[in-house]
Amino acid sequence: MLAATALAALLATAMPQDPPVQDPAAQDPTETRVEDIVVLGRPLDEAARDFVYSLTVPARGRGLARWRDTVCVGVVNLRGEAAQYLVDVISTRAEDLGLEIGAPGCSPNVIITFADDGAGMARAMVEAEPAAFRVGGSGMDLGRAALQRFQEGDAPVRWWHMALPINSETGRIAVRIPGETDNEGNPSAPTLSTFGSLLTTIVRDDLNKVIVVVDVDGVSHLTGPQLADYLAMVALAQIDPRGDTSGFPTVLNVIDDPASVNGMTDWDLAFLRGLYRDDRALRRNPAVLASGIASDLARTLKAEPVNDDAEPASD
Repeated sequence: MLAATALAALLATAMPQDPPVQDPAAQDPTETRVEDIVVLGRPLDEAARDFVYSLTVPARGRGLARWRDTVCVGVVNLRGEAAQYLVDVISTRAEDLGLEIGAPGCSPNVIITFADDGAGMARAMVEAEPAAFRVGGSGMDLGRAALQRFQEGDAPVRWWHMALPINSETGRIAVRIPGETDNEGNPSAPTLSTFGSLLTTIVRDDLNKVIVVVDVDGVSHLTGPQLADYLAMVALAQIDPRGDTSGFPTVLNVIDDPASVNGMTDWDLAFLRGLYRDDRALRRNPAVLASGIASDLARTLKAEPVNDDAEPASD
């Protein structure tokens, strides 16, 4: 049975709250926006590159996976309004990226389970259905050591991504899956034997399933919008559970620092837009994604008013 106080907190904060008013004088002086120089004291393209590498973790030898099929979000062990709120926010974030959302009653491929004991729940899920977590095909998950970490520790939120390398020309799986056979009962072969160069490969990486386990007490200090956007980030991209994002403005810091953001930031949105913008086989080169994020951020930051202390632009 979930902790009643944590459930009540989630229900009470399900509606978005007005963001706090920040005194401009209290802003970090290192965080100024001038043309394409970022607030983090580094050139924007350099900061964007570091953000991508800190944020993401594709399977070994693979590119960053993203959803291409219909996304269907399911929430387990959370009642009524709170569960529906999370489903709605995550689905809306997915729709904003151009994804199709499953109709009511669809079979969830984003499964979010709330528990009193996150590690215990993760272990129970893996023990009950190990093949659902490790299909065994090359490049489909992060491997045994990562799966062990998924079942250990006291992380308030933990997640497991499964992806499929797909031949973008045929739409067929590009690796052999253990136990899969052809029409004659013979072990099936991959649909292609070479993947090409990092920039010309026709193999893309598609997210297939995401399993998220939330420790109720560990997130009870968050508002509904904060939790929903955090879950949306880990559901829509291969976020690194061990990544250090503390030096960047991102919703992924909200569990440790709930006063830092109210939801997704410009950086988070730029990252997701960059990941979902282009179907061409560039996902295996993180520098390309980082460059796109830097461009998005530059446009966003230039559109915002600069600090009052900044020198006026010359005519």
